[in-house]
Amino acid sequence: MLQVQRIAQKSLPRAGKRALRSGSWQSYRGLATASDPYDVVVIGGGPGGYVAAIKAAQLGLKTACIEKRGALGGTCLNVGCIPSKAMLNNSHIYHQTQHDLKRRGIDVEGVSLNLPKMLEAKDNAVTGLTKGIELLFRQNKVDYIKGAGSFVSPTRIAVQLLEGGETHVDAKNIVIATGSEVSPFPGGAIEIDEKQIVSSTGALELQKVPEKMVVIGGGIIGLEMGSVWSRLGAEVTVVEFLGAIGGAGIDDEVAKQFQRLLSKQGIKFKLNTKVLSAEKKDGKVYLQAEAAKGGKEETLEADVVLVAVGRRPYVEGLNLEAIGVELDNKGRIVIDDQFNTSIKNIKCIGDVTFGPMLAHKAEEEGIAAVEFLKTGHGHVNYNAIPSVVYTHPEVAWVGKTEQELKAAGVQYNIGKFSFAANSRAKTNLDTDGFVKFITEKETDKILGVHIIGPNAGEMIAEGVLAIEYGASSEDIARTTHAHPTLSEAFKEAAMAAYSKPIHM
Repeated sequence: MLQVQRIAQKSLPRAGKRALRSGSWQSYRGLATASDPYDVVVIGGGPGGYVAAIKAAQLGLKTACIEKRGALGGTCLNVGCIPSKAMLNNSHIYHQTQHDLKRRGIDVEGVSLNLPKMLEAKDNAVTGLTKGIELLFRQNKVDYIKGAGSFVSPTRIAVQLLEGGETHVDAKNIVIATGSEVSPFPGGAIEIDEKQIVSSTGALELQKVPEKMVVIGGGIIGLEMGSVWSRLGAEVTVVEFLGAIGGAGIDDEVAKQFQRLLSKQGIKFKLNTKVLSAEKKDGKVYLQAEAAKGGKEETLEADVVLVAVGRRPYVEGLNLEAIGVELDNKGRIVIDDQFNTSIKNIKCIGDVTFGPMLAHKAEEEGIAAVEFLKTGHGHVNYNAIPSVVYTHPEVAWVGKTEQELKAAGVQYNIGKFSFAANSRAKTNLDTDGFVKFITEKETDKILGVHIIGPNAGEMIAEGVLAIEYGASSEDIARTTHAHPTLSEAFKEAAMAAYSKPIHM
């Protein structure tokens, strides 16, 4: 039974507080007992976890969500996707005002950066959205338990409440959705202090623009954060171990164009380069680096270093070993095709298991996992999960790359259309980039869509839908797209894949 007297009242939903004060705790539908357990308890309130909890409640399952941060939304909403997009958008407006408005016939004088106000705008966006999720929980009757969960048994979780004390929560089914954390620098040679040597979290909180910033890692996070501080005035150098930027899944042709465009914006790149160590001295950070395959060392000087070498599954404190949940050699929780772990009544979704560490992937898994619980059926198409880099221009893709298809020996066609030939892009004076279709040679089925250019992150949704439904490029080409829109470039690239475009 629950030890109610040990529960911190501030951690409870409002109805629970009333029940506790009135002495009618057992009438409260919330924190369950062993004799009346929850149908579903979700550990983790990030994009996967909170979506899973809401969906479970909508399906009529008695549901609770345990989150230790004290704010819902996980890394994505609190220190990742959302605050970074606020900074990307506002830094782009600042940079555009400084460097682009004059050619558009807009004269602006006395432009200056108010960094504290920009950071405040970021924080306000985060706060508003986290409160919005709490409202969704109340509307859907999801019990929100603020604390750190740890398995006592496959059906019981001990929760160290944020306001003090401990309670136990019983459940018929449990969904692990604890997400990921920043990967440390390999070998521990560089220690993150979130002041001079920062992770993505610290990069969102810098109180002044560094003169020089070195970004270790040319993946999505490194490029987005590097873009923010470059636009605000920092001299940014990206050091990448591999020979291309953009991370896993990006098409080689797109990556080359992407690097050219970012270089034009002033970002410097050192590819095929390995960082060995870092030393803080006299207010600076000195990095030792060498060619990835070995060679002469060089020293890079920076005011701030961003370590963006990836993320790893977060399982700390869950006590998984006590109940026998299996992990793979990368520390990910092993699951089957219905999100079951090695313990039958415990499912797992999101960054803490296999697949791309993307919020929207976790959300889809959250819905599918609880649908499996309720109906025995669920669906996530892992071939139709988009990726987006929110720089300017944006980069977005879904499906297969050229290099993947070449390696697999698949015969394919390419259709491309440049934004330089698109009427809306030309009128917007924003013509960098292209849309690229990759289709199966024999059937014309769309295998991949890759976009670099304005609004790529929004436009990729049409490519995702096309792949989900097994469309051909001709299907897209024969679908009317409004004129003048950027989406016409998407249509013309589809035309180029099976025939010829009109406007190029």
